[in-house]
Amino acid sequence: MATIRKEFNVAAPPEKVWDALRDFGALHTKLARGFVADAALEEGGAVRVVTFGNGVVVREHLVSADDAARRLAYAISDSPRFTHYSASAQVFADGAGSKFVWTVDFLPNEMAALQEAAMNAGGAAMQKTLNG
Repeated sequence: MATIRKEFNVAAPPEKVWDALRDFGALHTKLARGFVADAALEEGGAVRVVTFGNGVVVREHLVSADDAARRLAYAISDSPRFTHYSASAQVFADGAGSKFVWTVDFLPNEMAALQEAAMNAGGAAMQKTLNG
């Protein structure tokens, strides 16, 4: 199983960053503007339908949201590209700002280059959005 981990710093305090990450349906407005074009909640908020800027649409299932640890986990179970996809993102205090850690585990391993590129673009969009 392949794993990709991205870390980046933002000037915003961890409470603000967690608020953006925790708002599962506001991915396109509070967290990753531009990279994500739209996000809509279904099934009482347990699923978000994400439309990326390139037109790809996926259904992400909320696995857990831990307010104390500022950690959110989600999975994609119905992707034609991946046979397994689970991810988590966590926010840590870092000086006057925050450190954002995003980890994705997936199969098949051959998707690594595409996933790496997507996470680089997504991470840049999140950093830009969170820095205001």
